[in-house]
Amino acid sequence: MQDDALIAQAQAWLAEDPDPDTREELARLIDAGDHAEIAARFGGTLQFGTAGLRGELGAGPMRMNRSVVIRAAAGLAAYLRKHGHTDGLVVIGYDARHKSRDFAEDTAAVMTGAGLRAAVLNRPLPTPVLAFAIRHLGAVAGVEVTASHNPPRDNGYKVYLGDGSQIVPPADTEIAAEIEAVASLTTVPRPTEGWETLDDTVLDAYLARTDAVLSKDSPRTARTVYTAMHGVGKDVLLAAFARAGFPEPVLVTEQADPDPEFPTVAFPNPEEPGAMDLAFAKARDTDPDLVIANDPDADRCAAAVKDGADWRMLRGDEVGALLAAHLVRRGATGTFAESIVSSSLLGRIAEKAGLRHTETLTGFKWIARAEGLRYGYEEALGYCVDPDGVRDKDGITAALLITELASTLKEEGRTLLDLLDDLAVEHGLHVTDQLSVRVEDLSVIAGAMRRLRERPPARLADLPITSAEDLTRGTADLPPTDGLRYTLDGARVIVRPSGTEPKLKCYLEVVVPVGTHADLPAARARAAGLLAALKRDFAAAAGI
Repeated sequence: MQDDALIAQAQAWLAEDPDPDTREELARLIDAGDHAEIAARFGGTLQFGTAGLRGELGAGPMRMNRSVVIRAAAGLAAYLRKHGHTDGLVVIGYDARHKSRDFAEDTAAVMTGAGLRAAVLNRPLPTPVLAFAIRHLGAVAGVEVTASHNPPRDNGYKVYLGDGSQIVPPADTEIAAEIEAVASLTTVPRPTEGWETLDDTVLDAYLARTDAVLSKDSPRTARTVYTAMHGVGKDVLLAAFARAGFPEPVLVTEQADPDPEFPTVAFPNPEEPGAMDLAFAKARDTDPDLVIANDPDADRCAAAVKDGADWRMLRGDEVGALLAAHLVRRGATGTFAESIVSSSLLGRIAEKAGLRHTETLTGFKWIARAEGLRYGYEEALGYCVDPDGVRDKDGITAALLITELASTLKEEGRTLLDLLDDLAVEHGLHVTDQLSVRVEDLSVIAGAMRRLRERPPARLADLPITSAEDLTRGTADLPPTDGLRYTLDGARVIVRPSGTEPKLKCYLEVVVPVGTHADLPAARARAAGLLAALKRDFAAAAGI
């Protein structure tokens, strides 16, 4: 784009921008003649997809800001009206990030101006409360303003339809087309009132629903340390634990209250190195049975256990298997579902129990749609343990269920690690890991995927590849997606670009047969060696 045209586009955007903060920011860039930075803001638009919108806060169509959100809300409203929801209810929730409340209120104004009814949750609350509220209130759609576990500079916009699940194709492309059709903000009516601000009745109903997660007479003795990771989970989790009769969690006070700057962590994600350090320090001081963490919008749940002399995070796949085994033991029926990048152990647990098992594409927008769903999880710390209440991942109810399991095992003189050992002996040792590469230049990801397609590896970790699938073609059970899946003798590798972050993600799994508990140390050593070799060889094959 020529400099004059670029400046003209920025000035036109500036003239419409309703936010004094981003107006001032953009005006400074224009006055300074910072063409490179303006080009970065106006070189395209944030793409609306099945993850909604997510991006860095700032002025311009390539950033998250009020202008972008108003256009997104107008596109969603137009989509809903075209589908016959001319006066339906849209319920809106938000987290505690910068601008989240503004984005929620802008959405409510746009919905009201379009003739729909809008209701906004009364304060920053976990994403699962919004997902619950959609079906509880009979809404035709829901919006959650959150960037989940992204860096502090980001925010996002997640859209649900009336079934309480996140959008999937073709709804995403249809909404995107309506957003594209918004020529100017001046065409979008935005009254200053007319929507409802909900009281705590919805939250109370959500908390009452959490009772359904637990067995009526189960032990409630496990002691926990809890971190909200500077997010919105604390008050709701404490209320849920109090209702259930668990001991009150010991808080990681430095991370207990919402703070959009996330001052104690580089990335507010329990999976990231260092994010759990304060929680582990608190656990060393208080010696609980379990450490629980939510991500900032509390839809994910992490668990950590004492392993020898110190504490370690359980992998998402380990927690996924533990919760599945617990539900099987309680007599759960229905479908157990997981994403294709999650451990194959779930399938073995379900098969042994005579339960239906299904794999979906990554994301709870797919997992939540599994027919007859009883339990769903994915390795990125997401668990759906009460699909009749929340058709999405829910870090609050998952925390309740893993604490119930820890309590049950405690009464038996056992631990979560003991149960993991039992599952390894029964089904084989399933060990997973991830090779994740964060990039500044997205062409690095495209180049790696192209290299793997043009020069696919024949062996990894000295194991022959028995099948290689390009998932862009889809399969009998899966719609097309940008990914590659390699099956080896006793191992599996899946690689895909992240849908929410500038990352290339490679998911690794090895399965080692185990005869008895005495064989576990040798099996773990073999699994560790295989995973290290898989990482090394696959990184070389992908050129990363």
